[in-house]
Amino acid sequence: MDTIVLKFGGSSVADNQKLQLVANRVTDLYDKGHQIVVVLSAQGKTTDKLIEEAKELSNNIVDRELDSLLSSGEQISIAKLAILLNSMGYDAISLTRMASRNLYKQHQSKCYY
Repeated sequence: MDTIVLKFGGSSVADNQKLQLVANRVTDLYDKGHQIVVVLSAQGKTTDKLIEEAKELSNNIVDRELDSLLSSGEQISIAKLAILLNSMGYDAISLTRMASRNLYKQHQSKCYY
């Protein structure tokens, strides 16, 4: 069984209809026996809007807080895709970068070298 990593940018997940197309692509590959990892950007122009809003608040934005703000757009996308896939009968979870890193570390500790 192959693992396929799919990356979809903001225009590919810009609205719920486009998110449905992504879900269909994911499930088609899964049904063919592949393990699927999906990486999503924030929907549409969400990132641009968040940057604009942050700049309205301050001209001196701390990088950590900007990263936190911008990741919220990606978290919306991954949660919505997981909701959609689960509603279609597929087990799916959304993971942030840190959550996936922690999951990897848990499994890595069970491996023998």
